[in-house]
Amino acid sequence: MSTIRDVASLAGVSAATVSRVINHDTTYKMTEETIEKVWRAVAELNYKAPSSSKEQMRRVRRAASPTTVINKLGCILNIQGSKYNDPYYLTILSSFEKAVMERGFELSFIRTIEELKNSQVLYKTFEKPISGLIIMNTLTPDTYAFVRDRTPHIVGIDTSYRDIDNVAFDHYDASFQAISHLVSKGYRRIGFIGGYMEHMSVSRRFNGYFAALHRYGLEYNPDWVLPSHWDEDFLAERIAEAHKKNKLPDAFFAVSDHMAIGALRAFYDLGIKVPEEMAVVGLSNIELSRYSNPPLTTISIPIPEMGRVAANVLFERMAGDDTPPRTVVLGCELLERSST
Repeated sequence: MSTIRDVASLAGVSAATVSRVINHDTTYKMTEETIEKVWRAVAELNYKAPSSSKEQMRRVRRAASPTTVINKLGCILNIQGSKYNDPYYLTILSSFEKAVMERGFELSFIRTIEELKNSQVLYKTFEKPISGLIIMNTLTPDTYAFVRDRTPHIVGIDTSYRDIDNVAFDHYDASFQAISHLVSKGYRRIGFIGGYMEHMSVSRRFNGYFAALHRYGLEYNPDWVLPSHWDEDFLAERIAEAHKKNKLPDAFFAVSDHMAIGALRAFYDLGIKVPEEMAVVGLSNIELSRYSNPPLTTISIPIPEMGRVAANVLFERMAGDDTPPRTVVLGCELLERSST
């Protein structure tokens, strides 16, 4: 395990300088070049300084106090692939950023979970103190511990952390609503399009789907459960394979509009008419779902509200609210269109 002296040696500075940099001690002036050298050495050696974390937190909290407000917030996105291609998370980000600007704050950085797996990027991102942060999915344990030690207030968007506030929607109920709608339309052979097969058993959306099948006395067939890997082309291949083996159901519930629209495209390519031969229900109500062919029936999530609520919870914490962490669960509703 690296020591502070190892960092100092690699950076070509004293151990005291390293301590000042990682604790944001501005008592002594340092050049940007020196600071950069230290953080590069910290990242390269994967140095962790648990003994300094409490002092770090005290400094951040003092900086974020009403008398010396930093006015800077951060965001960690959950994005698969390109940084700005997921309308669900980007809509949350947009409404969060709008609320932040209206309160006179600044969105200091936007990072993805993948980017922060690079220790140098991680250290550099949190080099300067911020007042608060929203995170949009679960981080690795080491990354979360690092971020938690350096951020006085964090709000999660539907994360698994219980030591911070969260803003979420009811995944189970959303799935149950989708299956109930398909049943009301006369469908009995209903499939599920999820993310990764190995995650299905712990997925709240899958559990809602499975429970609804049981509630309505419908068959559960594992052949009707398809992974998407959050990739339209991958999903299209799975649908084509199931079609070739004659193992398609009569309807699908997809765990996101993005994947539901991908399924619509796959059915079109296979000559399967929607909704005459196959019904599809999505989840989220992204803007594009209104313009798919045919327009997509979906479970509407109050996506912009999630960003605004997250911002308001963060502002309350920054203003001194020290009540126990809470989860704000927003409701969903069915929007029936032409795909069912």
